[in-house]
Amino acid sequence: MRVITQQSLGGPEVLTIVDAPDPRPLPTEVLVRVKAIGLNPLEARLRAGEFPLLGRPPFVLGWDISGVVEEGALTWRFRPGDEVFGMPLFPRAARAYAETVSAPALHLARKPASLSHVEAAALPIVGLTAWQGLVDLGGVSQGDRVLVHAGGGGVGHVAIQIAKALGAYVITTASRSKRAFVESFGADEVIDYTAVDFTRAVRDVDVVLDTIGGDTVEQSLEVLRPGGHLVTAVADEDARLIAKYEAAGMRFSGIAVDPDPVALRGLVDLVEQGRLRVHVQETFPFERVADAHRLLDGGHLRGKLVLTL
Repeated sequence: MRVITQQSLGGPEVLTIVDAPDPRPLPTEVLVRVKAIGLNPLEARLRAGEFPLLGRPPFVLGWDISGVVEEGALTWRFRPGDEVFGMPLFPRAARAYAETVSAPALHLARKPASLSHVEAAALPIVGLTAWQGLVDLGGVSQGDRVLVHAGGGGVGHVAIQIAKALGAYVITTASRSKRAFVESFGADEVIDYTAVDFTRAVRDVDVVLDTIGGDTVEQSLEVLRPGGHLVTAVADEDARLIAKYEAAGMRFSGIAVDPDPVALRGLVDLVEQGRLRVHVQETFPFERVADAHRLLDGGHLRGKLVLTL
């Protein structure tokens, strides 16, 4: 099979395609013939050496996959020919930038018929991050006021839909150019962060989902109601921030997404109900991974980027 690997840290040009042996599924794993691979900003940071999750090169990036089961080892969950998708093994290396991937069956779900492989590959990391942040940690329920930062991004546009499905009133920050985009996913209120300070425009929020980090995490304290909850996908649960939020009568949580089969099933249910869709800004053939990473490096994407095989 072909895999995309890197021998050194650096820009997109370090990504190279090489031949490698097909992986062999361990007990309770399946071998998946990959049809599409979702790309995430974290992978650009790992490639460049900004975050040491996978250690030193050589390594193979990637977690989000959609494809077809070729074989399994001691698992009843899937059979050859089943179409599946998921985010196996995160945060351990899943080596998903490849033509075939061996993955724990428990970390995959059957691909909804209404989703293409491209759409399915775009969903797992952003969908699980939003679900775990809003449902598991945030406990969002009917009538809550939810602020989603960066609603036009990968996590953001999915989080808007999940919060709406939970019955929340959803406010989001987005640039003016993305206003119609985030409204199309159900945002009730849009704050143009390039023109308006969100801390002056929003009050009495029950849950904030942050995907930006930095000053946004601390500033979000100003918009929460007493007892409100900030959940961030990009900032650690450092003691200072926890203490600051607790002193103000609020809660602070940092989320590290994991391959949760219950949450993955929840995402499938929303897709099948027609309440969740994922936007893919652009697809790239496997061979153009460096071009895809250049676009990933630029940020300000609408939804996701996907490699196709």
